[in-house]
Amino acid sequence: MSVEVLDATTIVNFVEDQEAFHVSICDRFAHLDTNHDGLLSYAEMLKELKSLRVIETHFGIDVKSNPDELAQVYGSLFDLFDHDSSGTVDLEEFESETKRMMLAMANGLGFLPVQMVLEEDSFLKKAVERESSKVAA
Repeated sequence: MSVEVLDATTIVNFVEDQEAFHVSICDRFAHLDTNHDGLLSYAEMLKELKSLRVIETHFGIDVKSNPDELAQVYGSLFDLFDHDSSGTVDLEEFESETKRMMLAMANGLGFLPVQMVLEEDSFLKKAVERESSKVAA
């Protein structure tokens, strides 16, 4: 984990760089697709969904959550990715929903930079790294 500074522009630029974004999506998808069938099951996506930590923290502090409530939240998140309700998520669905979520985060951040603690292999970290490499070049 590292503390990084980012704003909406950092995220939007990453998502709009279709090649960089698609490569990152393909890498993550391949990592999650443990049985290599080209589809993500709920079980394969569960670790990724849990990494979002949507209700397990309160201002960065872990809190005990009701397991049934967590299961319902994770199921709902999976359903957002499963656009065709097939019970699995293909690469196109994964990329489309990840893009939608990242643009929603960018919209919520606005134009003022914020400091965030980011996981090393997160999409937000990749966005910051992409932006940093442009500045250094």
